This record gives sequence, structure tokens and C-alpha cells, in this order.
Amino acid sequence: MKRIALLVTILCFILWPLTALCTQVHSQPEGLYGHQLAHLFFIVSMIILVYWLRVMKLIRYKGWRYINYSALFFVLWNIDAMLVHFLDGTNGIFIVTHKGWEGTITISAQNKVEAVLYYMAKLDHVFCVPAIIFLYLGLRALTQQMGNDTALRGIQK
Repeated sequence: MKRIALLVTILCFILWPLTALCTQVHSQPEGLYGHQLAHLFFIVSMIILVYWLRVMKLIRYKGWRYINYSALFFVLWNIDAMLVHFLDGTNGIFIVTHKGWEGTITISAQNKVEAVLYYMAKLDHVFCVPAIIFLYLGLRALTQQMGNDTALRGIQK
């Protein structure tokens, strides 16, 4: 019965979509401040994770080493995202126009460094995708090791 209810719920969301509520609009300062604080919290959390993985010497195991790399890439991604959010809020450097899935960045300032920095920072998937891949590889390695340990325990009995 629970499976049928879950299936019906999923089908309802797929077949009758309403508005997409998955994006964070930063038009008001409160939303942006909360979002930036979330990025900061994520950075601190990942730094603490890296610290404890190294202190407990868990990075000698492949799975934890991959998770360590994932946390480092998540730190870089969050720093990059915070920079983009900050530059989005600045006036006079550039003008960003969105047309559906496409957009243009028009440089309006004399100093072009900020515009190039913004353009490069918008490529945040360069950090996010490797972070997710390393997280997947780490979790996969840990579950494989856990399966091997369980199999070995069965042999020892």
C-alpha cells in the first residue's frame, strides 16, 4: 500500500507540475544574506570534515580519501558561489541579461578584471561536478569495503 501511495505521489508531481520552487531568488537582501550564510556554514562544515579525516588518519583509506577530496572541492565551490553572489549584487561593473536558458554579460565598467573574474566564477560546475564525483567514488569504495569486511567475517566463523 505504501508503495502505491509513493508511486501515485511521484506521478502527480511529474504529470501535474506547478511552479518550480527549487531555485533561490536573491532579489531581497534577506534571501541573499541567508543564502550566503548557508554557503559559509557549508564551508566551515567541510573544513571541519577535512580536519577530522586527517587527524583520525582516515585518509589512508581510499573511500575516505575520496570524501576528503570531495570536501575540498565543495569548499572551492562554495567560495566561488559566494563570490558570484557578491558580484551579482554589485552595480556598475557589468549588466547581466537573461533570455530563458541563455544570457549575456555586458561589461559596463572601465576595469575589465571584475567582469572576467565574474565570467570565470560563473563556471562553478568546474568545482561542483568533481566534488559530487569524488563523493560518489568515496561512498562506493566505503560500501564495497564494508561488503568485503562482512564477507570476511562470514568466512572467519
